[in-house]
Amino acid sequence: MRWVAAVLLVVGLLVGGPATAHARTGCPGQEAPPAPPSAEELAGPAAAALPVPAEPVGGLGVCGDAVAGGGAVPAEVGVAGFVLADLDTGAVLAARAPHARHRPASAIKVLTAIVALRELDPDLVVDGTAEDLRIDGSRAGIGPGGRYTVRQLLAGMLLNSGNDTAAALARAMGGDAATVAAMTATAGALGALDTRPATPSGLDGPGGASSAYDLALLFRVAMREPLFAGTVATLSVPFPGYGDVPGFELSNSSRFLGRYPGALGGKAGFTDAARHTFVGAAERDGRRLVVALVRGEQSPVPMTAQVAALLDLGFALPAGVAPVGTLVAAAPAVPVVTPPAPPAAVAPEPGRPAPDDPAPAGPLVLVGVAVLVALAAGAALVRRRS
Repeated sequence: MRWVAAVLLVVGLLVGGPATAHARTGCPGQEAPPAPPSAEELAGPAAAALPVPAEPVGGLGVCGDAVAGGGAVPAEVGVAGFVLADLDTGAVLAARAPHARHRPASAIKVLTAIVALRELDPDLVVDGTAEDLRIDGSRAGIGPGGRYTVRQLLAGMLLNSGNDTAAALARAMGGDAATVAAMTATAGALGALDTRPATPSGLDGPGGASSAYDLALLFRVAMREPLFAGTVATLSVPFPGYGDVPGFELSNSSRFLGRYPGALGGKAGFTDAARHTFVGAAERDGRRLVVALVRGEQSPVPMTAQVAALLDLGFALPAGVAPVGTLVAAAPAVPVVTPPAPPAAVAPEPGRPAPDDPAPAGPLVLVGVAVLVALAAGAALVRRRS
């Protein structure tokens, strides 16, 4: 009967919590970026590791390498993780540890751009501040007295990886905290469940993480925005000055755009803790591919050469090859996550059962049984009265 099933469900929740029998753990070391943490990550409260979905998003549960058609990853590709996919269909053609969490560095600016394009008018004017001159890391070159449209700030952030322009966009969206919250919510809604931005710029911070899968997914979403796609494909644009600083030509710092035939644009990143990251896209014979790489090095093979090797691999695959996964269009309807690891076994205290002994019924079990008995009696009484 329905009421019996309902009571049994309640008892089950009281005794054992949500069903976890089908939950699967992720790959070893997947939950959080590898040590050592940066000083910036240790500057604030430690963040718990992001939960790992019970079912891998996009069907990509592989921990090592996977290539559509059973091929091999090019030997020169030495990054910790990557995803290569069709930009238009989302079909994943090759991957290595796609959901392993790593620090995204400036590749997370793709997500910052998505949020800015959704929340801000491209022609909105934002004032530069003295704080923009003191931003850590790369800067596009904005400052007090300068006035910049959102589209100009996007150019500064995407072409020259300006942390100053990322900060200015964040000010226009209510500040760093509000922007990071919007970025987090947007990533979750899109299905980028490995992503937790720590800063709008990609500078390291407590809890910051993403994955090769998520970066590819986010770039695919961003490329649907004409202003984003046009900006990352731009080699240079005129840029305003500020105060006594005259205007100048802002150049695209991407080594990928000018070196790989058919490159549509990309976004690279680097911090000491993240190492090198990259996400970008290219087109050949009407076919468009997106590739994302995390935790790479420039030696012995430069990152641009590793990117090129993966794209060449993808373009060489037949168009109808069965994919190894897919870039999702939205978050799973019910994102079930794995439970925390059980505590280590300890010696039982006097008077308590050993771990392998059957445990006596606890208060929650007794409450569940009492509820079941009471409802059974009530049901019997109803039958007698009807």
